[in-house]
Amino acid sequence: MENIKVTGATLKIVLIGNSGVGKSSLINRFVYHRFTNMYRSTIGSDLLFKTVHLEDQSVTLQMWDTAGMERFQSLGPPLYRGAHCCILVFDVTSGVSFSALDGWRKEFLIQGEPENPSDFPFIVLGNKTDMRDREVSRGKAFQWCEEIGGDYFEVSAKADVDVEKSFLRAAQRGLQQYKKHTLENTGHFQITCKQPSETCNTC
Repeated sequence: MENIKVTGATLKIVLIGNSGVGKSSLINRFVYHRFTNMYRSTIGSDLLFKTVHLEDQSVTLQMWDTAGMERFQSLGPPLYRGAHCCILVFDVTSGVSFSALDGWRKEFLIQGEPENPSDFPFIVLGNKTDMRDREVSRGKAFQWCEEIGGDYFEVSAKADVDVEKSFLRAAQRGLQQYKKHTLENTGHFQITCKQPSETCNTC
């Protein structure tokens, strides 16, 4: 699986979490290397692209920034389906946003219908670590991530702390998912052998 070259492939990555946790800020920091306090609440969803190089391969990240408000949750199924990785975002200064992650994760698995829910990759980001009034400890977040088998990163879109590192990890996990299902969904390979007098096809 690791030797499969998928240069030019597009990986779908979905960001979910409560409204106001900083999903838009994180994507814009990663894509455009900038931060502003003037972001509006996402209405429905926004889509951004970025090409990265992983394992000597060039892949395009198709990143969906979803609204965290209840009235937009009906948009989940078409946005979640076909995702290669899901990024769960919470605000370390908001215990409510952290408690909501389990619900967001379960909703993603139900509505997104991944082929193998038990090993679908989740990346968890604790954002706003630049702020002092913290409510969610690093240990508590790590413990939950261990329970779900997710990777945890403490980040700050404002201070640009580990944003790129976390998104590249999401891309790496997404690429592994892409390769895995590329193999699983390939029924056979066709090999054409050109010889002086004939061409043979084997499947």
